[in-house]
Amino acid sequence: MYDRTVMTLRHMLIALGDPLVEVQVAPHGLEVDVRDVVIMDPDDPPDVAQGDLALVIGARGRAALPLVRAAGRAKAAAVAVKESSPALEQAATDAGVALLEVRPEVRWAHLEALAKGVLTTTTDDGEVLGDLFALAQTIATLTGGIVSIEDTASRVLAYSRSSDEVDELRRLSILGRQGPEPYLKMLREWGVYNLLRSSEEVVRIDERPELGIRRRIAVGIHAGSQPLGTIWVQEGDQPLTDQAERALLGAARVTAPHLIQQRNQPTSRFRENLLAALLTGRMDAATVAGQIGADPAKPCAVVVFALRGGEGDRSEHELRRAEMTGLISVHAAAYRRSALVSESGGRTYVLLPDLAPNAQLLSLTREIVTTARRHLHTSVQAAVGSTVSTLDDAQVSRQEAERVLDAMARDLDAEVATLADVRSQVLVSEILALLQDNPRIRDPRIDALDAESAKSLLAYLDALGDVRAAAERLHVHPNTLRYRLRRIDLDLDDPLVRLIAQLQLRMR
Repeated sequence: MYDRTVMTLRHMLIALGDPLVEVQVAPHGLEVDVRDVVIMDPDDPPDVAQGDLALVIGARGRAALPLVRAAGRAKAAAVAVKESSPALEQAATDAGVALLEVRPEVRWAHLEALAKGVLTTTTDDGEVLGDLFALAQTIATLTGGIVSIEDTASRVLAYSRSSDEVDELRRLSILGRQGPEPYLKMLREWGVYNLLRSSEEVVRIDERPELGIRRRIAVGIHAGSQPLGTIWVQEGDQPLTDQAERALLGAARVTAPHLIQQRNQPTSRFRENLLAALLTGRMDAATVAGQIGADPAKPCAVVVFALRGGEGDRSEHELRRAEMTGLISVHAAAYRRSALVSESGGRTYVLLPDLAPNAQLLSLTREIVTTARRHLHTSVQAAVGSTVSTLDDAQVSRQEAERVLDAMARDLDAEVATLADVRSQVLVSEILALLQDNPRIRDPRIDALDAESAKSLLAYLDALGDVRAAAERLHVHPNTLRYRLRRIDLDLDDPLVRLIAQLQLRMR
């Protein structure tokens, strides 16, 4: 059973992601409600109602004018066309309906399915939003245990894979059967279920060998004061990790959007696109803050993560990146409930709002990178943008973090860095990138040097003109180095020539 929710046109555009459609005109703004997605075909009578997003198929240019006007008369929220024009924009303005232009390569069937998917939420009898099984596996990785995610009726929605031995309670739960009654009675008597429903507190449950029950920790999943379900972590053959309880708290907050069935409650995809919209300037800070429950006037920062190296199987790399994003989401949510996480361009972006002046972002970031390296068996780099004074300045923090991560990818072996840590390296790295992309501003004589001459000259320049030190670094006789330098057609007594040569050689 499926229910349609109502969301504003602005939210619809964000949830669809970048950039399937572009707004041409919006006479009543983007806060109009979208209630349904319908098809308008020029060969059929218009069947459009108030609040519809109408997809105009089979009509372009002036041929679409009657359909745009009909949608306006029906008080549709918006009309989407494949090819806009000044005439269509004027007609939409006069009709009081928003006009969207769909990118040429986007298939109508794909757009219709995505838009309807955004408006569709599931009821208790339907499927769960999002990939809960992947999330359960991430939680298992972070806690070192065996995970199951249950709804408020104790039905198992997802569970982690495990090579460890599961106990009788988990086995019966996954099979859809009730656990041992004496054990369930004890949980009720201890108030475990009440605590899980009423608070975010992580609950510890001791093992009961006589019942075949191993040690567990559990946490409730909530939307405000509304309980949504529970995450259970059974201890396997090894003890749970030291960070298991903190990770479980973050996991509950990440899981909540997957389970929420309420009107206008953002799903995980919506939250991802919300961050992308903020960082690209497509949505103002106040609107984003209202959606995530943050204070736009408080400090915030952006941290950017990337896997090092993309060699080998592409599918495996993408899988690791998805696992990394899940891991980051759990840590970020544990640190700040209102944190946002999004992927873009092969990188994972984290917005941390509502920060205190002395927020320890470096320690949090190092913890995430260390955990990712240990569990994903690959290197991860992270750049921490400066803490800015308000959410309006989040783009400044993002741009700074990107500059640092770009330099780290090119020249630095560091795992975690800020601009203050590596400012000189970042500036040099950006100059080298400029030289790389613009051959016309390079000295062709330096580009023409053979490998031996280039290596010798760079060693000499790095040694500040000390021939003996440079020769020792190259493992050659000083006279050999002097001979090589004399063959180079450059005035090395000129400091500007030395500067340009050193930069170009570092680029090589």
